[in-house]
Amino acid sequence: MVKLTLREKESIQEAVRRFRKLVERSGIKKEMRRREYYEKPSEIKRRARLRAERRARRGTKPVGI
Repeated sequence: MVKLTLREKESIQEAVRRFRKLVERSGIKKEMRRREYYEKPSEIKRRARLRAERRARRGTKPVGI
């Protein structure tokens, strides 16, 4: 849970900006999007496998070419 206390002489716009950053860093929005719809366990594994394959491909590219 993200908690935000208003600082002295802090405008509402600054507080909202700070709140958005806190929410983004905590991963709440990402988690909400992920949980919005049910995803079968096989689909979760498939996404993880594809992500790992992409990460492996990126790591094997020659640098500086």
